[in-house]
Amino acid sequence: MVRPIAIDLFAGCGGMSLGLEAAGFDIAAAVEFDPVHCLVHHHNFPYGATICRDIAQVTAEEILREVDGHGYSHNIDLIAGGPPCQGFSLMGKRQLDDPRNSLVFEYVRIIRAIKPKYFLFENVPGIQSGKHKKFLEELVSEFESIGYQIEKPVLVLDASLYGAPQKRKRLIIIGSRKDVIPATYPPPSHVDFAELEQRKKPHKLSSTINYQPLFTCGEAIDDLIDHKPYAVGEDRGIPADLLDYSALRKSYAIKPNGAFSLCHKRQVDNLVYGHIGSLHTEKSMKRFADTLPGTVERTSRFLRLSKTGLCNTLRAGTGSDKGAYTAPRPIHYALPRCITVREAARLHTYPDWFQFHNTIWHGFREIGNSVVPLLAKALGEQVMEAMGLANNDLPIYQLERQDRTLLHYNLPQANRYLSAER
Repeated sequence: MVRPIAIDLFAGCGGMSLGLEAAGFDIAAAVEFDPVHCLVHHHNFPYGATICRDIAQVTAEEILREVDGHGYSHNIDLIAGGPPCQGFSLMGKRQLDDPRNSLVFEYVRIIRAIKPKYFLFENVPGIQSGKHKKFLEELVSEFESIGYQIEKPVLVLDASLYGAPQKRKRLIIIGSRKDVIPATYPPPSHVDFAELEQRKKPHKLSSTINYQPLFTCGEAIDDLIDHKPYAVGEDRGIPADLLDYSALRKSYAIKPNGAFSLCHKRQVDNLVYGHIGSLHTEKSMKRFADTLPGTVERTSRFLRLSKTGLCNTLRAGTGSDKGAYTAPRPIHYALPRCITVREAARLHTYPDWFQFHNTIWHGFREIGNSVVPLLAKALGEQVMEAMGLANNDLPIYQLERQDRTLLHYNLPQANRYLSAER
């Protein structure tokens, strides 16, 4: 059996790609503008094409050539992506025509030209309300005009209800070409039972779903507590044998397991990277220690995580064009420090074999900008179901070992490397 194929636009380091692969897709091609993130995506998904350019300069024909060059069919099953958009416009103008929403237009252009069977559009929840609502209505109408049925009403999904130990909401548009069986939104797999008990009116849950309680911060990262973070530039990795991959943490295992059992096998050392510490002053550490779990530290405005609660939404911070500010990072619930990149990756549902850039700034940007993989997996599984594909017969490949030095490249080095590759 051949795996269905997907294309990931605005791919970043590959959160959407990872979730779709876990659902049974092959990532035949990805488009990403940032060279550093592009190298990280290429490192994690070496079997498909990774195109590092402004999407406005990439044609559908070029994407399909790359897909063909990597041995895949032009019959694309799924295109996914979350183009940045602002949703503002001048009075009387269509918001889709606003130049600040040009990346959304590029997404629509690629969908129109390639005509995949399905598409997934991911974005911030804010475009569903207020002055952004008109923009969303125009976007849905545009998709319908190019031959797609849109699942309605358009929903905002919370990743914590799909197995993430993080409160993170994203608006999802599911499009199905009019000649295929429509895909639908995935039902939640996890429930906040404590919240349901507090409600005056009982909430009706499906009797056919074995709901799980919310996955907590402690359940995700508690086994990393015994390992002191490495200093910047000294990431030697934690031997995976020293970590606990039992019970709820089996999906994090250094070899694809649990939720990621359908992922191809990467050749990685038996080491878990990214557990790098930040430099904190004694004064800051004292303030962190004095902050109760589940509350905000007054000076830094960082949230201190609760072991039995959810992480707040992890954010990326700004890029170099906006001053390169680091987004606020949560404080560990048991230690007076901010979480490490690997802990953030766990809270975002990345398995320990998935690699990020070796610097804290790039690593956190890659995680904060990415789709939660388990949410992407749930969406991908809905498309697989609509296509009538069973995932128990899908081939799983052993991929070639990749060069970890790529994960250390700065922006000029990444640019030079990708230029040479082209």
